[in-house]
Amino acid sequence: MDSRHVTKRPDGSWQVIAPNAERASYIADTQKEAIDRAKEICTNIGGEMFIHGVDGKIRERNTYNANDAFPPRG
Repeated sequence: MDSRHVTKRPDGSWQVIAPNAERASYIADTQKEAIDRAKEICTNIGGEMFIHGVDGKIRERNTYNANDAFPPRG
């Protein structure tokens, strides 16, 4: 299972990044945009999404199964 992290960048933007990746797979102006993209990626490939707060700590974690007939709400 693959995972993606939504974290704040030093310039104030938000990124979607895989563990041990050198570059972000997506950069957004807002956390909501980054979360939406991470959710889309995790839904397609199956995996976990970790949402980090401004302080860097994980504040939410969601698991998605690829092609799940009953994906979680929210």
